[in-house]
Amino acid sequence: MRAVTTESSVLVSSSKYLNHPRLRDWVASCTLRRSGHDRPATADTHELNLILREIQDYDRIDEALRAGARRTPCSTPWLGERFISTFRAADLGGYAPDTLGGTFLREVVQKGYSIDIVPPPAEVPSSHMQFFMIRNGQTHDFEHLLCGGGLDFIGELVPYWARLVNLFRHLGPELAGELCVFSLFGQMRLMSRGLLHYPQVWMTLVETMERGIRVGRESGPIFMMKCEDALHLPMDEARAALGVRGAAFVDTSAATAIYEERA
Repeated sequence: MRAVTTESSVLVSSSKYLNHPRLRDWVASCTLRRSGHDRPATADTHELNLILREIQDYDRIDEALRAGARRTPCSTPWLGERFISTFRAADLGGYAPDTLGGTFLREVVQKGYSIDIVPPPAEVPSSHMQFFMIRNGQTHDFEHLLCGGGLDFIGELVPYWARLVNLFRHLGPELAGELCVFSLFGQMRLMSRGLLHYPQVWMTLVETMERGIRVGRESGPIFMMKCEDALHLPMDEARAALGVRGAAFVDTSAATAIYEERA
């Protein structure tokens, strides 16, 4: 260890993440606090998204996506098409209950979740990074269902960890690292608060994390899935068609009730 001197009158380090005061406050608050009925879980992720927009260099990530597309042939048509979904809840009524579309209707729409985690743009996305973020929001709830995570707080660990592994499996480490920052902080708050305040659900957290890792390691590029093409298929067939492997649903709602201090 050695002392490093500086003429700065404020905290400064070699990490752009540590240098950001709002992120420091977010990490301290969201990884150490208990669950509270005054602040829903979605408030954490909404705030995190706004903070990371101030820190990450989206122009540089966009260029990395372009370069990655040149090195990864499977991503070229995905980025070239920039498909944005336009389906609505009313479009799901004709699908059988055991299909992906029927399951989405029952587990997402009829339970009051919004289809548009990220509102669709009025125009075609102007950059690869903008497209990635919009599409990421559109497929998130599909990833819960396809990867085997319940639509509850602890169930979030499945898509978080599936992405953290899957992006590194299919993209270069520098690009995957930039695209995984949100998932890293998102899962971190779940794990740390669980161990600190709700140790009775710790093993459920670990098992849920392990299931996400398995799906991420064994599956094709999850982030490129066009789930809308598989709405008519039974869940097992939809997973096979979209390249999702290793998924197994486990109900984590009882553990989530303890975690959220509802039990």
